[in-house]
Amino acid sequence: MKFKHLSKIVIVLAAAFVMGACDDTLDEGRNTPVTPDIQVIMPADLADVVVESETFEVKNVTTGSVVKYSSRNDIQLRTGLYDVAYETQVRCMVDGEQVERHLTGFTPSVEITSSSHALSIETFENLVNDDFVISEIFFTGTLRSTGNQYYGDDYVKLYNNTDHVLYADGITFLESKFVTTEKFDYSPDIMSDYMTVEALYTVPGSGHDYPVQPGEEFWIVDTGIDHRVANENSFDCSGADFEWYDVSTQPAHMDIDSPTVPNLDRWYSYTLSFFVLHNRGFRVWAIARIPIDRDEYLTNYKYRYNYTMVLPAGTFPMSQTAYKVPNSWIVDAVNCSVESERVWNVTAPSLDRGWTYCGTMDHDKTRYFHSVRRKVLYLKDGKPVLKDTNNSSEDFNPFVTPSEIEKQGTAKDVNGTPCTTRTWDGVMPR
Repeated sequence: MKFKHLSKIVIVLAAAFVMGACDDTLDEGRNTPVTPDIQVIMPADLADVVVESETFEVKNVTTGSVVKYSSRNDIQLRTGLYDVAYETQVRCMVDGEQVERHLTGFTPSVEITSSSHALSIETFENLVNDDFVISEIFFTGTLRSTGNQYYGDDYVKLYNNTDHVLYADGITFLESKFVTTEKFDYSPDIMSDYMTVEALYTVPGSGHDYPVQPGEEFWIVDTGIDHRVANENSFDCSGADFEWYDVSTQPAHMDIDSPTVPNLDRWYSYTLSFFVLHNRGFRVWAIARIPIDRDEYLTNYKYRYNYTMVLPAGTFPMSQTAYKVPNSWIVDAVNCSVESERVWNVTAPSLDRGWTYCGTMDHDKTRYFHSVRRKVLYLKDGKPVLKDTNNSSEDFNPFVTPSEIEKQGTAKDVNGTPCTTRTWDGVMPR
């Protein structure tokens, strides 16, 4: 779901943090709570804002503990690293009329110390998404019977969650440049306005060539072939709507061009061989509608950034170039990671306040044959209505059996055990 990105009216709220005893055995200095300066940034088009209720959900990034507070005066924190989610119900004036609004906000990786304790939360107002949502990402891949990783059967599904026909023409599939498991202070910092990307593949068409009915999916794949020919533990992708295909410049690593599945238009990809989804899920995948043509985009939306890499061998200033996509063009975005390695989201909270996963640790060998699938809220006329709150932690069922393995009854593990269950979303029985 897209959010209206609004800012610039700042309500400064001082939070009195209660001093008290703590359970953890830390040194005396770190045991003392601090009083942070809280800034809640309200949408710019709301005037005379009165906060009627608010909730802070505070997660300690290090320990994973989560505590909810209905009053800021009840919050007790030690120094540490926190993710802070915020919800509020407000009364305000909009165009001279008094209205009520439900606003949300999220600030990740806030470091609270005795000398640095500012907390700024930018709020957003939900807007109804009248376009596709990402309903499933299968990035882990399958295994051969030998236990070796098999490549090429990863895929993404888009879903028409509206009540009218949507056209996939012009939808661009994106992969983030930055990873959720490694954080740097990139300069200039453009995340509040742009997503930094390393791959863009676009559905061709004149605008009405690829209709998708309400409650139907649009399936894009890595390689649109019957993968069971090469790997008996895989499944058939020859009936997909589109594939991403790359003309490789590396003779030893050539892509396969399916004879039955048309190619997406490759606007840009970082690889010199062929593009695959990160099979541990450390990136963001998104879809966008880019209102300009390829040449104009590639000319005007480059992003050069600097950061510092600190290694045991020394400190090294780095400079790289990628592409950027305005957040206002992005239709849907999904952050992925694993608990043991995740340090941040690499999109603005206006795109995604949460994250989802397959596996619990880096190189988790149980991740194969699993995907992330968007939750079904209910069925309407036999068609799923999917959950879309712009929070992947809440919207997705993580670490579940992929829909194509269920539909085709193919292997669900390295031993070739056939899948015999069917669900709507990896959890709800079908």
